[in-house]
Amino acid sequence: MSCQYESQQKSRHESRHESRHESQDNQFNQFNHSNQFNHLRHSFDLSIYFVIGPENVPGNSFRDVVRQAVEGGITFLQVRSKVVSSNELMNSGRIAAEEIERAGKQEEIALVIDDRVDIALALRHKGIKIDGVHLGQSDLPVDSARQILGEDAIIGLSAQSKNLFEYIENFKPGIVDYFGAGPLRATPTKPDCGLIDGVVHERTFDDFKKIKSLSPLPVVVGGGVKLKDLPELKATGVDGFFVVSEIASAANPLEMTKALADLWYKS
Repeated sequence: MSCQYESQQKSRHESRHESRHESQDNQFNQFNHSNQFNHLRHSFDLSIYFVIGPENVPGNSFRDVVRQAVEGGITFLQVRSKVVSSNELMNSGRIAAEEIERAGKQEEIALVIDDRVDIALALRHKGIKIDGVHLGQSDLPVDSARQILGEDAIIGLSAQSKNLFEYIENFKPGIVDYFGAGPLRATPTKPDCGLIDGVVHERTFDDFKKIKSLSPLPVVVGGGVKLKDLPELKATGVDGFFVVSEIASAANPLEMTKALADLWYKS
């Protein structure tokens, strides 16, 4: 009788334990997949990649610059800031998503958050279309980001600067969706781009051509890229270029974005 009672109690305990774990799993899945948008992991376009944060548009409206860039023809948007609060970064991500939606380009322009997987997930939980994240070498490991954000998320990765070609050639695809590489020129907007042992190593057009030939993933390159560089950059075969100040600091961001897009596609 005692053994039967103990068995029944153990069975009830295990049932409650399993039920609690199922409930937690369901809550996580609901949290992770609450955003039912058609994310662009399998259809993103790196051609005209704009990186922006509130600090990149001093004296201007973040929303206005994003709106002009979206209207001008960017194909990919990264919200990036190392200086603002989490709340302000979330607000910037929300504004960027609103401007993409306002232009009717949710199926054309991918939107990612730099570094902050937690911000990307929180925005998704609020029903805001965030397509993924871009991570650096010292950020959250890409496998952890994939586990948190799910299979529909875009995960971009800044390629390791040291031993770059060997790193690119031996990289195993599957988790990461594209590489970012650079810089063409040292730039104050991304001072860590190309940093090796405290020194920024600028890359040549031939370097970019080699990176593209070795890479198992699409490649977007940048860092000090100017309008005049695009024909030679396009000739390397890379999938796109990224800019910050070329658009963010332009007297007319709309016209500059149009000029960048037109020259890239014509080259």
